[in-house]
Amino acid sequence: MTTAQNELLALVPVAYVAGSVPFGLMVGLAKGVDPRKAGSGNIGATNVGRLLGGKFFAITFVLDLLKGLIPVLAAGAVLRFHAPDQFSYFLWLLVGFATIFGHMFSLFLKFKGGKGVATSTGVILGVFPYYTAAGVVALAIFVLVFKLTRYVSVASMVGAVSFTLAYLTLGLSLRWDVFGRQLPLLLFALLVASMIVFKHRGNIARLRAGTEHRFGAKAG
Repeated sequence: MTTAQNELLALVPVAYVAGSVPFGLMVGLAKGVDPRKAGSGNIGATNVGRLLGGKFFAITFVLDLLKGLIPVLAAGAVLRFHAPDQFSYFLWLLVGFATIFGHMFSLFLKFKGGKGVATSTGVILGVFPYYTAAGVVALAIFVLVFKLTRYVSVASMVGAVSFTLAYLTLGLSLRWDVFGRQLPLLLFALLVASMIVFKHRGNIARLRAGTEHRFGAKAG
């Protein structure tokens, strides 16, 4: 392996530990609330916001986003934001995956965690330039769907799927080698969307039953 590839590989466990930091729990405990024992029981920004208000939703979301963004930007800097081959793309994305996996299965919470939306957003924005524009589109769609429905779960799933479609559309329009050298990017986009939808399977069940919480409703 090249020196850059070895450096990327070394970043993977660092990214996992960074992703494992439970900012939602830390924010909640700082205000005297354990989000694991109230609301939906999730440590993510949505439950923290439901319990403590929109300000704390924003704080948690930004912190979770940054722990996804910073390791991936560091990995991109190692490659000077240009991967020469599929394996280098794979290692770059592996750093991002480790961060998301850390958030969902935290080292500090007995391998439990959040749903990975904010952290995935940070990872996506950090894979510059290939994912960044598609990530901005997905984030805009997330905001639009949330404003229309007030369901963070619905906005998250629609945003995740729209990111994959936006990346594929952008890649094809710019004549990137989407199905060749850059195939890991497409596969990772599909993986992230699938993981986010899978982590929301409980929300899907509640949506079908008509019991899903709208953001701004009082915590139950």
